[in-house]
Amino acid sequence: MTIDERAERVIPLPPDQVARYAMDWRHDAEWTQGIREAALTREADAGGFGVGAEVTRTAYFLGKRIDYVLRVAEHEPARLLDMVSVAGPMPMHITYTFTPHPDGTLAGIRVRGDASGYYRLAAPIMARKVRSSLGKDLRDLERKLLEPPS
Repeated sequence: MTIDERAERVIPLPPDQVARYAMDWRHDAEWTQGIREAALTREADAGGFGVGAEVTRTAYFLGKRIDYVLRVAEHEPARLLDMVSVAGPMPMHITYTFTPHPDGTLAGIRVRGDASGYYRLAAPIMARKVRSSLGKDLRDLERKLLEPPS
């Protein structure tokens, strides 16, 4: 079964500010549901973060620890981050978009995946959980960006 879920939210800040924070893997655990750790495990061919870089995430989903590696397929700072899984429990494709909006930034997340094998039976539950998590991710991203510095 294929999962294809997306969420959008207007965040009252400029796209470059929202994207800079959201695209920085060091912040993944601060605003992304279930992620406990994230590490840059392979730099881009040109060095640092960009196309070809790989981020390893440790998450918990439905009570189970999941380790997966996402490779950056497209990276347009302040606009787009597209990543595909190269290791993990199931094939995934995650796209983050940041579009100018009259009230700030229209931030979007889309998750596509192939819930086969072990995950096939849980696919309907997974789809609902992913949909709920994406909305919470964007809410938490906005909260994190708007909270006063400590």
